[in-house]
Amino acid sequence: MNDTENKFSGNQYLPFEETVADIDRKIAELKRSSTPIGVNSSKLRKLQREQISELKKAYSKLSAWQTIQVSRHPERPLFPDYMHHMVKNPRELCGDRCFGDDRAIITAFGQIGRERVLIIGQNKGRDTREKIECNFGCPNPEGYRKALAKMKLAEKFGLPVVTFIDTPGAYPGIGAEERGQAQAIALNLREMSRLKVPIISIVIGEGGSGGALGIGVGDRLAMLEYSYYSVISPEGCAGILWHDGAKANEAAEALKLTSTDLTKLGLIDHVISEPLGGAHRNPRDVIYSVEQYIIKTLRELKRFKIDTLLDNRYKRLRAIGQNFQATVTPKPTPKKKTPEKPKIPDRLSISAQLKETEKIETEILEEALD
Repeated sequence: MNDTENKFSGNQYLPFEETVADIDRKIAELKRSSTPIGVNSSKLRKLQREQISELKKAYSKLSAWQTIQVSRHPERPLFPDYMHHMVKNPRELCGDRCFGDDRAIITAFGQIGRERVLIIGQNKGRDTREKIECNFGCPNPEGYRKALAKMKLAEKFGLPVVTFIDTPGAYPGIGAEERGQAQAIALNLREMSRLKVPIISIVIGEGGSGGALGIGVGDRLAMLEYSYYSVISPEGCAGILWHDGAKANEAAEALKLTSTDLTKLGLIDHVISEPLGGAHRNPRDVIYSVEQYIIKTLRELKRFKIDTLLDNRYKRLRAIGQNFQATVTPKPTPKKKTPEKPKIPDRLSISAQLKETEKIETEILEEALD
């Protein structure tokens, strides 16, 4: 994103924005066909009002799958955009001192407002070359080890940690598993839970699986309005449950992964509002909102003593899941069939049968003697 770029270029429209796209085309045609004196201001204002009305209508009732589409918009601001416009004097730190430098996770010291912090963010890449270099935002184990090493350095100097989450998940390749992907993420969870500095995590786009959780443990967790945070991507969930990735929209609804759903469940602490039509339409405004949230939250967290901060963090993590209620319908218990008691013949009926038998035998014997 260039310094002068502050408006949506209009090259990419989502499937539910067809009406908005038509209005934008009309506005562009009106500007092209206008005389050198100027544009027909009354028609232009009318079209602009229609555009705003349609955007409000479309974004007031987004489904879970539509929210995911917004979070993946190709022009949505990425972590480098936040670092470029928000952080003063950034000093990037590279390498995990073990294997290499993973470009899917960027770490840097810098200043946000008046606060000196360590910034950690997941980078998905803007162009094709950068996306390949970053594994499309899917970190390797060395990325998580790099993040943890820099967090330990920040702890040594008493600097708060701010993490920006934007990944579809950790890299699932064979090499990543051979180098200890699961162990690296698990170690980050343990160490971040007891790191002796304030930690703020913000989901700015996609928040998928353990790849997001690997830098998402802290004192405060916030989300942008049209981002998502989930245990698995909708496509992965649909592939496991239905063996059909086309049912990702059904999986998205079932996963309860939007900021609205997660607020109701008590899993996140704050939702940062986005400009009308999503962050890609006005990146500077959303970056400013994120900056103000970080500054305000750091001031609150720095008032606590370290022991109190760690106790509150522990209680916050232990409280996850207390609002959940299982809605499993118990199966009806089948009634046990009582075995029928064998009928005991009456003594009178037995004696009568014996007499009848003797009578028949006597008659047969008499016939034989005659």
